[in-house]
Amino acid sequence: MADNSEICDVIVVGTGPAGISAAVNLKILGADFILFGHSSLSEKVERSELIRNYPGLPEVTGPELNRLFAEHLSAAGVEIRNENVVGIYDMGDYLSVLTDKRSVNAFSVIIASGVQSLKPAKGELEFLGRGVSYCATCDGELYRGKKIAVVCDSPALEHEAVYLSSLAGYMYYFPVMKETSVKESDTLRIAGGTVKEVSGGMKVQSVITSSGESIDVDGVFFLKRSVSPSALMFGLATDEDGHIVVSRDMSASVRGCFAAGDVTGRPYQLAKAAGEGNTAAHSALALAKQRREEQKLQKIERQNT
Repeated sequence: MADNSEICDVIVVGTGPAGISAAVNLKILGADFILFGHSSLSEKVERSELIRNYPGLPEVTGPELNRLFAEHLSAAGVEIRNENVVGIYDMGDYLSVLTDKRSVNAFSVIIASGVQSLKPAKGELEFLGRGVSYCATCDGELYRGKKIAVVCDSPALEHEAVYLSSLAGYMYYFPVMKETSVKESDTLRIAGGTVKEVSGGMKVQSVITSSGESIDVDGVFFLKRSVSPSALMFGLATDEDGHIVVSRDMSASVRGCFAAGDVTGRPYQLAKAAGEGNTAAHSALALAKQRREEQKLQKIERQNT
């Protein structure tokens, strides 16, 4: 069991409307929390031409709303940690969150990472940890000098692709975006389409592309702004569409885990996401305080025995 001083109250994953709403409310409530996400906030909001149903802001453009979100976070004194969360683990009395840079503990976690722009490929989840990875800095060194495939769904993550190319013996790069800043070289091929299937035996041996091409590789990296809930956390209940199943207080099936926004299902609306983020913040902090007290009592009981 980690010491109380090493565990924050809440970790928020995602900087869309749900995550921002949760973070702002946690700040107001005086919580000890961390917000993981991207300084560019929400790509979905940024790409929205005109938003007509956000209360108090009639006919606001996506870029304008993103700017207002950023100003609100700044005014509230909320810091964004630009780190990708690649795993959440239930440690019993608390949760451990693994990013591409470190591991942090919290009594509660709010998943507000949105829905994936890129659905899991066939075999992707089955080979997770056996040749499939979501973290370049965590696992990149394991593939030094080897042949890998890299799928990327955001320009904000292309620096990780470049890092992987510096390690790999040969890299097949599959950018999902229309344009890429990554350049081809003698050891890097920009492939057309995307990876539709990952296959192998005990470990990954090949990928099959959308054009039907089979490519032998030692590993596959999926660089995504949003990892599917089932890959992010073991034992998390999801519905048939992959959304996290939550109760009215936004609690998920694993104690200490809460979810808000698009990741909980339709409708994919900004106002709905903001409201769920608010609810999740209050619920997550209440549980964090309860768990902190439980650990204090356990410590006193151990000292008295």
